[in-house]
Amino acid sequence: MMQLRTSGASPFGRKVQLAAAIAGLSDQIEVIATDTSDPACGLSDLNPLGKIPALTLDGGATYFDSRVIVEYLDHLAGGDVLIPKEPRARFKDLTLAALADGVMEASLLQIYESRRRAAAKQDPLWLDWQSEKVARGLAAFAAAPPSGRRTAGHIGLAAALGYLDLRFEGRWRKDYPELTAWLAAFAAEVPAFAATAA
Repeated sequence: MMQLRTSGASPFGRKVQLAAAIAGLSDQIEVIATDTSDPACGLSDLNPLGKIPALTLDGGATYFDSRVIVEYLDHLAGGDVLIPKEPRARFKDLTLAALADGVMEASLLQIYESRRRAAAKQDPLWLDWQSEKVARGLAAFAAAPPSGRRTAGHIGLAAALGYLDLRFEGRWRKDYPELTAWLAAFAAEVPAFAATAA
């Protein structure tokens, strides 16, 4: 069994779990709840950055960064499952996946700012800057929602929207009905979306 260290609220960990489900590999992965704020959790022994998700293989090697893990899962599944093989489709999908990662990163930074800094020390301009990144990313996705088979770009978008539902009370939905409909279709097709909700 491979071991995936993550937390229930991590959109990047959820992305990996969705990828594993779509690739038919969930039964080969043990999910280990990990608290990154606990220095005794041992995460930094696996990933010097102390970040989740981290996937440890049977032989002891550990891969980290969700992008790397998704690519590894695609390799395990035989390739051309999570990431298209044909170059044009491949790089289009990887670009969509990067956009979704950027939405997740900007969302997480807003949460970290509010949790890690006293209210008097929070920078509203910086928070607005991150919020604008999220809005631009969602607008780009809404203009052309991913279609076709469920690949890395789709998985990343689903994880990003799920995180916005979790941490930002789904406020994105009123401005992006196209993405609300897209996510409903994704969730209906991929039962792991509901199963991995925090």
